[in-house]
Amino acid sequence: MEELAELGHLFMTVFLSTLSAIMVVPAITDVTMEALCPGVDECSLAIYLSGFQQAVIGVGTVVMMPLIGNLSDRYGRKALLTFPITISIIPLATLAYSRSTEFFYAYYILRTLTAMLSEGSTNCLALAYVADNISESKRTSAFGILAGVGSAAFVFGTLAARFLSTALAFQVAAVLSMVAAVYMRVFLKDKLSETGHLLAQPILKQIVSNDDEVGDGESCVLTNKVAFKAFPSVGDLVSLLRTSVTFSQAAIVTFFNSLAEGGLQAAMMYYLKARFQFSKNQYADLMLIVGLAGMLSQVSIMVTPQQLVLMPLLAPFVAEQKLLSLGLLVGCANTVVLSVAWSNWVPYATAVFTVVVVLVTPCLRSIASKQVGSSEQGKAQGCLSGIGSIGSIISPLLFSPLTAMFLSEKPPFDFPGFSILCIGFMTMIAFIQSLMITADHHHHQIPTHKIDCSDRLEASSCDHLR
Repeated sequence: MEELAELGHLFMTVFLSTLSAIMVVPAITDVTMEALCPGVDECSLAIYLSGFQQAVIGVGTVVMMPLIGNLSDRYGRKALLTFPITISIIPLATLAYSRSTEFFYAYYILRTLTAMLSEGSTNCLALAYVADNISESKRTSAFGILAGVGSAAFVFGTLAARFLSTALAFQVAAVLSMVAAVYMRVFLKDKLSETGHLLAQPILKQIVSNDDEVGDGESCVLTNKVAFKAFPSVGDLVSLLRTSVTFSQAAIVTFFNSLAEGGLQAAMMYYLKARFQFSKNQYADLMLIVGLAGMLSQVSIMVTPQQLVLMPLLAPFVAEQKLLSLGLLVGCANTVVLSVAWSNWVPYATAVFTVVVVLVTPCLRSIASKQVGSSEQGKAQGCLSGIGSIGSIISPLLFSPLTAMFLSEKPPFDFPGFSILCIGFMTMIAFIQSLMITADHHHHQIPTHKIDCSDRLEASSCDHLR
């Protein structure tokens, strides 16, 4: 419990950041439709633009997630957390000011650019921060609590969206995102390294200590040119995947699960809009059920002071791999039922499946975290996030045109939920792969490329920096 208590400021930061992001989700479909196709329930332009945005954001996150994760291993989680939390304020403030067509396009561009740089990085860095501060035996529980904090923010954000007007929702969300940034900078502390110093240093330069003097005794300063050489390349990521069969299997599951999640993100709301005329309040009601189900999965009756979440209650009896497979199987069933929804109450009924589906991500992250050492958590979590982002690139390119085609007035055949059914097949592939994951909790050293020091540095100084 003492270890978990130390994470309180991180949990509050994640809560505030997630709350501000979720608060505007139920309204964004209506805002988009009103700006692009006012007065109609089906708009191919909105579907294509949303899918294009999701794909472009995915391209950015494929590059940025491993980079941010690797940088956080060198410069500290707090320094890198500042970046995504701060720039997320900009698009929210744009729609908080106005939701006219012109401001919507401004929001669209700003949201695309900022999300390319920061999408998912808050969660990635939070996972790495948890791994820094929690022993391996309690890591699954901590990841579960972090997911529970996200679920709580999801519920409160959805409740706020349900009762606030669209304009007020964006205004409150912008203010909360500012509060999250300030709170994190004031209260969050980086972990101390083994030497007793903060796990952080100036990002634009590194200084060789006086113990590693070169030449006449002056210290050698390495500029950002050397720092950039340490950024992860494709070769670094391939090396990471090759260090552990279990990590590689988790990466494959992550890819297909992200492919399915990205497909649902691109298609679901427009499918419900065209099929059952859902609007902001209906989206909020549905999201509220999903969020409450997620919280129910994460939070249980207090049995002992150490048992506050469902995952640690199950973990001693059910392996993480089994919980992962169960979550994916239920997620597949959920998607298949949604694809043939015959009434507007069906999406509400299937939302309770989230009780099990929400276990997928904490299990995947916990399995991956146990394959690397404590100094490589940011790189590992960033790699997994980057692989998931590849799925986020591909999914809208596949499912947005498919959704628009089957929701149009002249579909190839009468099956409005066909794209949703195809998304279910992606989850089934992830489920099959999850069955192949074996228990392997051995740490594997991640190979790294050598840093070429300048001619002024002697070999001993280079060794110090490797």
